[in-house]
Amino acid sequence: MGAMTYSRPSANLFPAPKEPAQRRRIRAVLTIVVGGAALALGAGAIGQARSLNMLDQLESGAWELRDRGAGAVANNVCIRGGRDLIQLHHPGMTCKSVVVEDTPAEVVVQYTCAGQGYGRTRIRRETNALIQIDTQGIANGQPYSYAGEGRRTGGCRN
Repeated sequence: MGAMTYSRPSANLFPAPKEPAQRRRIRAVLTIVVGGAALALGAGAIGQARSLNMLDQLESGAWELRDRGAGAVANNVCIRGGRDLIQLHHPGMTCKSVVVEDTPAEVVVQYTCAGQGYGRTRIRRETNALIQIDTQGIANGQPYSYAGEGRRTGGCRN
């Protein structure tokens, strides 16, 4: 067999157009494509109000949050509404949030609490008194991750 030779690709895979008119046409097309994409994305975001209605339908009161897996630990919390479940590791803090997903059965919210940490919470509703929750982030300078099931157990005890 003979020796194989490889041709080296040129340093510039996308050479610049040689004519100024061609450059202007390419720039105009790129501007239209990028501008149109930005407009479409912006219109989609404006047209989709993120209301978190599913969380508003969850029953207030005492909830038992139980870890998934062997040796499951249960924690009891008292919530005024489903939105309290978003910031389990940052309760009562004023945080900025972004709704990533908002459907009738599931929400995903990312939030940042200035100087206090951040989190990402996914809540899936099975009924208005039974949910699956996954949350992770940073609180008090430490990472956390929680996956569990939440069940409403009744009214809050004062």
